[in-house]
Amino acid sequence: MDKIKVFSPGSITNLSCGYDILGVCLNNRGDEITVTKTANKGIIIKSNDDYNISSDINENVAGIAAQALLKDISTEFGFEIEIKKGIKPGSGIGSSAASSAGTVFAINQLLDSPFSQLDLIKFSMEGEKFVSDSYHADNVAPIILGGITLVRSINEIDVINLPSPKSLEVIIIRPNIELKTSDSRKVVKKKIEIEKMVKQSANLGSFVSSLYTEDFDLMSRSIVDFIAEPNRRILIPEFDNLIKISKINGAIASGISGSGPSIFSLSNDSIVSEKILKATTNHYDKLGISYDGFISKINTTGIKILESN
Repeated sequence: MDKIKVFSPGSITNLSCGYDILGVCLNNRGDEITVTKTANKGIIIKSNDDYNISSDINENVAGIAAQALLKDISTEFGFEIEIKKGIKPGSGIGSSAASSAGTVFAINQLLDSPFSQLDLIKFSMEGEKFVSDSYHADNVAPIILGGITLVRSINEIDVINLPSPKSLEVIIIRPNIELKTSDSRKVVKKKIEIEKMVKQSANLGSFVSSLYTEDFDLMSRSIVDFIAEPNRRILIPEFDNLIKISKINGAIASGISGSGPSIFSLSNDSIVSEKILKATTNHYDKLGISYDGFISKINTTGIKILESN
């Protein structure tokens, strides 16, 4: 195989109760990444989008992740990486993770898969470190593994695939502003009171339980954030009103997707999902705020191969 094209999906993370731990793979927003073997060693990046993505391999998350992979294996050829962005950078639905994870997945395929999925998560995290100033795997893990994931450790990569209820849907509304992950992380307090940590831990545990039992009432009670959302909410236009509107229209729960500015809601009824999307987008329309809004089932397969030859 000399060339491969993949679809690398978006993701939402944290789910309010699992800061830097929980992630969900989406199915209808993502990057298309084409990787081709080249005669000369090295990495070339071509970007086909409107976001002014750098072609410098040391300034591009895909290039950084690819270099991390190639440090662990010797090849007699190089790679050209072409990225067609389908996720706006700084959107809170895993733009950098989609590029990082999709690239290392594609290169691994061209090398006949010498690396495990956990290895690919490790390499992808280097790209995440570049954009956020910290290592985290909550976006790249669900993209590579599919479904809903819980990151137990990033020192020795340990990720658990959690059950994905078939009826569960994710509603996303993203105001058209860029919120850099590194900036959003700065507003989160470095020290957390024990009382808040206990509440957050209890919510994380009960959320995991709700996935196994499909107890959506318990899920609703569990998706509460005592750590990041109290400070991040002011960065997102109309955040409090959108949360109220989503709840009124039947959302199981709502919160900030990743670092924002996207807001997620969960529903286990497709009609309710449409109501939530319509109500929240109507609110932005009335205020003249531009946005992107969509509904996604949980993508249980992760990255998808589109073409290979």
